[in-house]
Amino acid sequence: MEQKSPTRALGQALESIANNYLDARGLSLITRNFQCKLGEIDLIMRDENTLVFVEVRYRKSERFGRAVETVNRRKQRKLIRTALLYLNIHRLSQSTPCRFDILGITMHADGKTLCFDWRQNAFGLNGHY
Repeated sequence: MEQKSPTRALGQALESIANNYLDARGLSLITRNFQCKLGEIDLIMRDENTLVFVEVRYRKSERFGRAVETVNRRKQRKLIRTALLYLNIHRLSQSTPCRFDILGITMHADGKTLCFDWRQNAFGLNGHY
C-alpha cells in the first residue's frame, strides 16, 4: 500500500475541511481532486445552478502574505484550462454558469484555530482578478 507524504496527507485533510466549510455555506460537492494532464482542481462544487471550481490554499501564517495571494496568473491559467477540459469531458457547454473560487486557510496565531478567506469569483475565464 502506498504511503502518503505528510504534505499530501495535510493537503487532503485541508481539502476535507474546505469541503465541510463550503458545504455549511450551501455548496455541494461534485468531485475532489479532478486531475488531468493539464493540472488539478481541488474541489468542484455546485452553488445552486453554478459550477464552482475551488482552489484550496494553506499558509501556516500570514507573515509572508495571504494564502489567496499565492494563486498567481500562471496558476489561474492552469486552473482555467483544466476547468475547460472538465466541461468538455462532461459534455457541459462553456456557457454553463461557472466561477473560480479560492479558499485560503491560515492557522491563527493561537496555533489551534483555522481562519478562512473565501474569495468567490476570484478570477474569470480571462484569468484576471
